[in-house]
Amino acid sequence: MPQLLPDGGAATWRQVSGPPSPASAREFGVPSLGFAHVKGTRHEARPSAAVDVHGPVGDREFCFVDVERRQVLKTVQNPRLIRMTTSLVDDILTITLPDGRSVTGVPAGSGQRLTCNYWKRPVDLELTDGPHSALASEWLGKPVRLARARRGDVIYGAGLSIVTTASMRELADRSGHHELLDEAARFRATLVLDTDEPFIEETWRGRDVTVNVPTAAALRVRIGDPIARCAVLDLDPITGERGSNLLKTLVASRPRNEAGEPYFGVNAEVIETSAAPDTGAATSQRR
Repeated sequence: MPQLLPDGGAATWRQVSGPPSPASAREFGVPSLGFAHVKGTRHEARPSAAVDVHGPVGDREFCFVDVERRQVLKTVQNPRLIRMTTSLVDDILTITLPDGRSVTGVPAGSGQRLTCNYWKRPVDLELTDGPHSALASEWLGKPVRLARARRGDVIYGAGLSIVTTASMRELADRSGHHELLDEAARFRATLVLDTDEPFIEETWRGRDVTVNVPTAAALRVRIGDPIARCAVLDLDPITGERGSNLLKTLVASRPRNEAGEPYFGVNAEVIETSAAPDTGAATSQRR
């Protein structure tokens, strides 16, 4: 697999021949595993989550939909979603608002199915009954329904997304947003990996990496394409308020796709969930 490097200030990546950097084979730690049970709601650390070949179990298992418009609600258009926290235990979903109100119940299928638009692709969803839709509708100020999605259907990219501590430190220094490491949830990444070299993860494309999650079996994951970022990055991960200059900083300093969206982090897919643990937290090897 050829290595990919940013092509100057252009909006593309260029391929270079030869072996990847030896630094890409070093070991690194896994300080965070996180996701949201309901798409768009707060991205929370879930260190005890089970992980299978599709990714974390329960990751974006549900979403809110605008039934009339047949649209899946997205965070960038509905930032108040971020202030909603969730837990899912034994199929019982709890949604809690910042004012303390909450609802708990099993999101039972209503028998109604709805095909909705999600980033210009159709997704078949099952509308649910229960108290969750009413609370969310009141909080968001418009009628919405909680729906159950098939695994991966309301995930924009791959089953896993990865950002690294070194890349976040570089962005923190460049932007002056020095609390960024404490706000890693801005990136809504499944895994945060501990590295020393900024953007080294981009040289791992096409490689299999063994990740030792402390509360799960070792995972063999395959690194994919870089992740293009949007305005969600500038939303506070707790309040949902806009205000940082992170996206602007990335646009000025990072490679971009054809739409002008800057890259930060990488997609990945789980290849094996029973990989033999390494002595460190993760290693990378050429395929």
